[in-house]
Amino acid sequence: MSVSSRFSASAAVADACAPGACFHGRRGFLKGFGASALAAAASPALAQDAKPATANPRRIDVHHHVYPPKWFAAKRDFILSTSDNPPAIMTEWTPARAVEQMDRNGVATGVASVGNPGVWYGDVQESRALARMANEGMAQLARDFPGRFGVFAAIALPDVEGSLREIEYCHDTLKVDGVHLLTSYGDKWPGDPAFDPVFAELNRRKAVVFIHPTAADCCTTLNTGAPSSIMEFPFDEARAIGSLVFNGTVAKYSDIRFIFTHAGGPAPVLSARMDQLTRQPKIAERNPGGIVKTLQSLWFDVANSTHNPAAMAALMAFANPAQILFGSDYPYVPMARTVEGLGARGYAADAIASINRGNALKLFPRLA
Repeated sequence: MSVSSRFSASAAVADACAPGACFHGRRGFLKGFGASALAAAASPALAQDAKPATANPRRIDVHHHVYPPKWFAAKRDFILSTSDNPPAIMTEWTPARAVEQMDRNGVATGVASVGNPGVWYGDVQESRALARMANEGMAQLARDFPGRFGVFAAIALPDVEGSLREIEYCHDTLKVDGVHLLTSYGDKWPGDPAFDPVFAELNRRKAVVFIHPTAADCCTTLNTGAPSSIMEFPFDEARAIGSLVFNGTVAKYSDIRFIFTHAGGPAPVLSARMDQLTRQPKIAERNPGGIVKTLQSLWFDVANSTHNPAAMAALMAFANPAQILFGSDYPYVPMARTVEGLGARGYAADAIASINRGNALKLFPRLA
């Protein structure tokens, strides 16, 4: 599927988001989400009385972390020592507890991905073993709870050869739903040309690629007074998006469906500044339809964002409404927080239904 065909999934947004127009107009957004949506996103008072669109939304949670036992046991001490979260969030996770929370919050399926820091720890052989532990563990989880879990396979992107092997095994043998990457690896971001062979293979398979934020080596020790997960994760998301767009990865491998988290972090606000780079010939050449169109081909989840009117207003004004997805960031964020926040934004019932489930079914038709 080309960028242009994905972008035209919503005719209203395609009309409103011609290069140079997307960041100023609201016509496509208002058509797609109802005339009250933007005002509700910007006004907590207007949104307070809103109710969830349906009693049984059968949500598809594309941002759902799990802890496969062998993978977690192998790196338990390191994972706990580098996390900003209370250890119990990870050590007390169980599949049964996750399913119980899904049932309470109207989530039919969680597409599983391992928590940070994933499977790359700088050693090729260790990372290959960790990836296999994680992926077989998630595949077993999906078998143990039929229909309740999908799988984003973990790969160690800096190990290009190992990544290609794991992509083949996970898609052909484990039948996963997509691949999970991080926003950076050491001092490299996903758009680095060294990773082209991996994205070429993912493009050939028309894969879904879920990209979760982390903190780059450059910025883990900055003395901001805030943990990396608060400040550096969102900014690294913007760096990853810029890397993939400016190096031409998104446009070149246009059959990949990229999902970014947390309403895109600061990317919606920075998108107009990114578009200024269209005047640079090399970047314009790598984005034949323009940077705006390339950005509009991306998918975004709403994890840890629905309770933030400003974040949601920026996302709704920027993104293709047909490509906005429900994500909870469980267990780091309670599912109810995302559910309640989405219901409080005042969006039209059909828009909420699309975010909860309908849009995700375009990526994962088997979950229908």
